[in-house]
Amino acid sequence: MSMRVEGDSQKTLSFFPSSPQERVRRSLVTLEKARPAVDAADPRSGARLTPVMAQARRHWALLMLLAAGLGLRVVTQLAYRPALLYIDSPKYLTAGLEKYDPQGYRDLVVRPLEWVGNLALVAAFQHLLGLAMAVALYLLLLRRGVPRWAATLAAAPVLLDAYQLQMEQTIMPDVTFEALIVTGLLILLWRPRPSGYAVALAGFVFGTAATVRQVGEALILPAVIAALLGARGCRSRLTTAGLATASFAIPVLVYMTYSAVVLHDRFELSDQGDAVLYGRVAAAADCATLRLPAAERALCPTPRMVASYGVDGLVNDPYSPAYTAPPPAGLGRAEIVKRFSYAVLEQQPLRVAGAIADDAVKLFALTRDTAPGDTPISRWQFQTTYPTYPDTVPSASVLFSSNGGGGAPAAARPLAVFLRDYQLHGGYTPGPFLLLSLLAGLAGTALGRRRGNPPAVLACLLVTVTGVAVLLGADIYEFSWRYQLPALVTLPAAGAFGVTVLQARIRQAPGRKGSAASAPDPAVTLGRCPASPSSPTSGPLTPA
Repeated sequence: MSMRVEGDSQKTLSFFPSSPQERVRRSLVTLEKARPAVDAADPRSGARLTPVMAQARRHWALLMLLAAGLGLRVVTQLAYRPALLYIDSPKYLTAGLEKYDPQGYRDLVVRPLEWVGNLALVAAFQHLLGLAMAVALYLLLLRRGVPRWAATLAAAPVLLDAYQLQMEQTIMPDVTFEALIVTGLLILLWRPRPSGYAVALAGFVFGTAATVRQVGEALILPAVIAALLGARGCRSRLTTAGLATASFAIPVLVYMTYSAVVLHDRFELSDQGDAVLYGRVAAAADCATLRLPAAERALCPTPRMVASYGVDGLVNDPYSPAYTAPPPAGLGRAEIVKRFSYAVLEQQPLRVAGAIADDAVKLFALTRDTAPGDTPISRWQFQTTYPTYPDTVPSASVLFSSNGGGGAPAAARPLAVFLRDYQLHGGYTPGPFLLLSLLAGLAGTALGRRRGNPPAVLACLLVTVTGVAVLLGADIYEFSWRYQLPALVTLPAAGAFGVTVLQARIRQAPGRKGSAASAPDPAVTLGRCPASPSSPTSGPLTPA
């Protein structure tokens, strides 16, 4: 006999000893309660899964992509030993060539890893960076509410793109540059609103990226935008923006001081600015209508030169007018090239802007080809034999032997053939996909601003601005498929954020069931300074 206590249906008072069946039942209940909560139920099969297995089932698509990406990287590492070299690789390996480009890559990656091993270890580290960037982007997107399918799609390009694989195997700074971009975005976007400390740290990371590739100077934009739109109150926004700028400037100024004192070069990141600018404006100029002194007119290339040399050849080829035109008495060659470049910018800015725009849209082409005047895309494609550049001094064998060894340069032909076939027959991110990603990021920023979640719109804006700034910053000087690689870690993520913002806006549209018609809180509306503080806190808006 038993009686239930009123008000507590879970407790039973027993007045007589329970039956054997009841004792067995109670024992089973006790054991079940004592079992550690380490299993997760599979609703389809009724089987028990450990937390690791449950997470693997949940993220199975990413795990499949990771496995494929890892396999491709192992094949690449084995196919070209000890690593791939490019024409510019000696700048980061040979004394005396440091002044031409920022040396952050050499000092942060190459030298520390050479101390442990050789250049094969540098390539392996860059492959690990590729995998880590994909995982970091995926986790960031999921954390910020992006659908799992969109987060997986955004992580796929960096894992599977053969041009990314080729660059990871090459001793060049591009993969480190990508990793610093992802790190900065991760710091800014990990929480709905970045704190002042996060903005400062991200600014420092972005400034470090500028010491790896000079185009990283454009990354000041996302740092300042995050400060201006992520803080509460006009005064706090201006203060945080100043902090972001100062943090960005620290590594840049440190490197420029190093360049002047240690490298005995000028107080600058690179000495290539005016020379590269000449190539861009000379290729775009209509010399027939330019008003120039005779000495500067000699720097005008013929249309045939432009088609043959392209921007890169006009900058670097010894037969370019930049090197063959005699400078006037009393003026150095660098000064006359600078004057010509500025004259073209002043007289024909629309032609230069049009040339930059023509190059910018090449990223979105369905196939990857070399247009007339472009740097050959073959430089970024896998070859069936080990690629060498006869004009590179010193040779590949000398570079390897003087940088930790690793053996003579060699290619495993079957693996190299496989990688080349994969790359040329679809193993790259389609241009239309990148275009759709960019459009989704722009739409999410523009249409989501007035309705929806402001932190989500801020995330969409920051990733989109980062991608556009870095890609357009490179196109201002020269188009190269190598310079388009940052698109893989920015545009797909921007598109994923944009899709999420647009979905939220559609759900909240007036007239839809369950939509919210309330006005946005002025304290969290992007780009506005509230008339009066909504809280006593005047500092950066802390994460929700």
